[in-house]
Amino acid sequence: MNGIRIFAITAIVAGILALGYGGFSYTKDTTAAKVGPMELTVKEQETVNIPVWAGVAAIAIGGIALVAGGKR
Repeated sequence: MNGIRIFAITAIVAGILALGYGGFSYTKDTTAAKVGPMELTVKEQETVNIPVWAGVAAIAIGGIALVAGGKR
């Protein structure tokens, strides 16, 4: 399997996952206050939304790369 096929399959899978989940979230630690030896940290949950057009574009680019990569 060459590099173009691996890229194409990865892009298609990433596009399908982006359409299926629509985004992901992660936890970020932030220092709110620091007074002497004491430190107050806050855990914030951030959410990243992936647009539908990005998922569709990833699937389309992966499909084009898969077809173009196989015609050598």
